[in-house]
Amino acid sequence: MSKVKYAIIGFGGIAENRIAKEGFCCDTSRFQPLSNAQLVGVTDVNPARKSAASALGLKWYDSVQAVLADPEVQAVFIATNNRTHAEIARIALDAGRHCIIEKPVATTVADAVELTNLAKKNKLSLTVDHMMTGNAFNEKARSLIAENALGAVNDSCFHMEFSYGSTPEEAATWRCSSWEEVGGPIGDVASHCMYMGEFLLNSRIKSLACVYYPKTMSIKVEDGAYIKFSMENGMTGSIKVGFNEPRGGLGGTLTGLGYEIHGTGAVLRGYATLFQFSGHDDEPVRVRLELDEFKVRRDINPGQIKNIYQVVISNHADSILSNTPLSGDDAVHNLKMIVAAHESARNGGKVIAVD
Repeated sequence: MSKVKYAIIGFGGIAENRIAKEGFCCDTSRFQPLSNAQLVGVTDVNPARKSAASALGLKWYDSVQAVLADPEVQAVFIATNNRTHAEIARIALDAGRHCIIEKPVATTVADAVELTNLAKKNKLSLTVDHMMTGNAFNEKARSLIAENALGAVNDSCFHMEFSYGSTPEEAATWRCSSWEEVGGPIGDVASHCMYMGEFLLNSRIKSLACVYYPKTMSIKVEDGAYIKFSMENGMTGSIKVGFNEPRGGLGGTLTGLGYEIHGTGAVLRGYATLFQFSGHDDEPVRVRLELDEFKVRRDINPGQIKNIYQVVISNHADSILSNTPLSGDDAVHNLKMIVAAHESARNGGKVIAVD
């Protein structure tokens, strides 16, 4: 099978350690090469990142323009700060390159729609890095819910709460220092909870209401948020996200990133299932799925573990090789939910419809 050649635009820590080392299997001590995709090079606005690229045997490009001038590069993975996603993706799509973009796909719905229209016009594959749907534990949870292993599901809670922005260095980062970046707890992590709620419960969110947490941090964006949502299939749920929750330390934080799905016969709980982990044995905490039937609790075996970043990349590469481009429409819907959450919070928790 031929391989799609990729370059990463934006080579920070997550891009190096998750996207390159795991997703593109550059850590050869842990992973075998992908059958359909290959990372050939990277670029970043910080030239000091060149040494990290060289350590992985990757070509270094001095600019985005240099990436797009290389005919070997067929697709790009955009992992820059949120406010630059649309600008870079627009240039890449105009240059005939397929795109994977870190979420959110853009910072305005208008830009997001423009990107999806441009991708469709140029017959290019566009997707966003909603990688948690590829987690084997989450796939198993979705199956259990669909099979009525919990009885009738009538409520759910998704939560990603941790400590970030409490130091001057963290407070100065783009996630904490600018509303225009659409970072903060809502854009940064509630976005994950939103698409994961839709994935697990197999329905789209049709409306939501949101309030911000009380302000306790010296960051410019919201400290956290509580979101209630309703779905097209009648199910409801809540989302709790925050940058002001220490959770005891790293272990408590990581294992607490998860969900509870409430049914009449059981509760399904995920631990560390809403994060960058896949369930590999060498990860710092154990990813776990638990079925609580009220008198008996048991751990659920998800079966074969797949790396969540590899799933995103392989699916995108397959769409290119099979000439069935991904539309990016799910990315637009996710951004609409982020925007709706902020609109609701700024209007006293008003219920906002989402299409």
